[in-house]
Amino acid sequence: MHIDDINYELPHELIAQVPIEPRDSARLLVDQGNREALHRTISDIGEYLEKDDVLVVNNTRVIPARLHLRRSTGGAVEVLLLETVNGSSADWEALIRPGGKLRIGETLYSDDGVALLEVGSRTIAGDTFVVTMLVDDVDSMLAQRGEVPLPPYITTPLTDPDRYQTVYARLPGSAAAPTAGLHFTTRLISELQGAGIQIATVDLMVGLDTFAPISTTNPLEHKIHTESYSVPLETLELCQRAKRVVAVGTTATRALETAASTGQASGRTRLFITPGYDWKMVDLMVTNFHMPRTSLLLMIESFIGKRWRALYLDAIQHKYRLLSFGDAMLLDRHLN
Repeated sequence: MHIDDINYELPHELIAQVPIEPRDSARLLVDQGNREALHRTISDIGEYLEKDDVLVVNNTRVIPARLHLRRSTGGAVEVLLLETVNGSSADWEALIRPGGKLRIGETLYSDDGVALLEVGSRTIAGDTFVVTMLVDDVDSMLAQRGEVPLPPYITTPLTDPDRYQTVYARLPGSAAAPTAGLHFTTRLISELQGAGIQIATVDLMVGLDTFAPISTTNPLEHKIHTESYSVPLETLELCQRAKRVVAVGTTATRALETAASTGQASGRTRLFITPGYDWKMVDLMVTNFHMPRTSLLLMIESFIGKRWRALYLDAIQHKYRLLSFGDAMLLDRHLN
């Protein structure tokens, strides 16, 4: 493959800057295979699901993981905490920008001069650091000084931080929201359950690859980052008995397919889903529209083939709202 195979022209004016209200009023482009796609809303999704389908959601919760800090020289740096490492609540993998001149052992400070973390070595991947927090209560510090790590293409301040959380978010730890789930309301979930559709959960801590572009000419040579995941036994049993498994988002998809591919219900996933992947569990996927040149588009092409281009073009022509706060698609990999 070539990087241009997963590239498309993204109209800047269609990048959603704020979440739509109510959540389930977002538009839904329904994949019909070789037939013309349907233009509906998320609140209509029950019309395309069936009794005994299982809808699987990622119930992780975004933490206020972005910190604006300073070096001892006064230079500003932005730190995005990704996840804890080494089995310690004090040690984190972090993305730091700019990070080129940082030294091992260097201390970074808040604007009011409080020493918050010490920079360690770069990780094996080379684009992140291990950092050690210098405060006793990291959660309290983040609640006081951190901010919700919105993607860089969203420049409008978020007035309600809970709008970057799903209504079913429970387990804190993600560096980004599983954004396809942002469209679901408690009322919609109740309606689906009333129609005989079961709701199941997985945990996948959303990490760097959710927003990192692919930098290799051949995207198949991209080194994907690992993410922590857990698929409860109850979810696996429901999926095995399901008429169809409907994953809400690429993160739930990655967790389910990892468990199905490895036989491991939890751990760290290294699964890189690319065209030619042998799908094992997920039948339908609810997903937002993704950035060009990302691993998520490779997953989408693996799921439905090259018709993703026609769906994206259709959405752009009909002025869909794109990316994290944008509209969604319902994809079916069994359609021709």
